[in-house]
Amino acid sequence: MVEIERKFLTTSDAFKKEAFTKNRITQGYLSSIPERTVRVRIKGDKGFLTIKGVSNASGLSRFEWEKEIPVDEAQKLLLLCEKGIIDKTRFEVKFENHLFEVDEFYGENEGLIVAEIELKSETETFEKPSWLGAEVTNDKRYYNSYLSQNSYKNW
Repeated sequence: MVEIERKFLTTSDAFKKEAFTKNRITQGYLSSIPERTVRVRIKGDKGFLTIKGVSNASGLSRFEWEKEIPVDEAQKLLLLCEKGIIDKTRFEVKFENHLFEVDEFYGENEGLIVAEIELKSETETFEKPSWLGAEVTNDKRYYNSYLSQNSYKNW
């Protein structure tokens, strides 16, 4: 129940040609405070409820609990969320035995593209694809919960 991930910006949209799947995602936050972020997400035709804890000092790890819920329930819960619904497409790219999830944002976060990789440990090494840019793991501005309240367009 611990998520270990690193986040990066991208240098191009070359990842789109390498993606083996893509899904539109709509998500909102019932609570966006870092100690207990509660997210409602619709990904394709599935709904999810996710609770995340605060990140550790390195910014790489944090508690995460997620359950699939019926999509109609997720749609109703989205109506209760704080302002700032996130709209994005997630591209999944396999590269050298790892999965990169690359999110292209729309609406108030148009122009932002963030790639994430989940790891088994904080010290796990991995190969970086050519389109992977600067690391932003420890920059809280790139958390979706932050983006829902502080749109990228206003930075």
